[in-house]
Amino acid sequence: MHIYEYSYINIYKYFVEFEQMTATSKVKMYHNPDCGTSRNTLALIRNANIEPEVIEYLVNPPSKAELTQLIADAGLMVREAIRKNVAPYSELELDQECWSDEQLLDFMQLYPILINRPFVVTELGTRLSRPSEVVLDILPLAQKNAFTKEDGEQVIDANGQRLK
Repeated sequence: MHIYEYSYINIYKYFVEFEQMTATSKVKMYHNPDCGTSRNTLALIRNANIEPEVIEYLVNPPSKAELTQLIADAGLMVREAIRKNVAPYSELELDQECWSDEQLLDFMQLYPILINRPFVVTELGTRLSRPSEVVLDILPLAQKNAFTKEDGEQVIDANGQRLK
């Protein structure tokens, strides 16, 4: 092997490592470790060799401004970002049309359990990752291995390709 070939290989390896570091530093996930969809989403991100910034939103909820931006960037309406199967939703009668988006955002701040999850932010976009494989549309790196969700559904084959 010539010295030039060796140098080229090292430069390529450095570039690949730098690309992975850059991708890793730009992925943020609003996570609930008690949620299977959230755990599957995190596992899919890590299957691309990305270690995201993980924010447990029930402990550290996003500010109202951050939440507003997440919802807008994901292309959602505020009501689409609210969990409906939790106690505050029914107790506050949030299904009533009388609540404005501002009021709904205020409730989401008071009761973070109302925030649907997981939200993932990358340089390629923001998504409410439901189902979990929605995250694949915005990951900057490809899947490295096969992946099967907790419920047994395989979503990535042995070649790192999405199955559906």
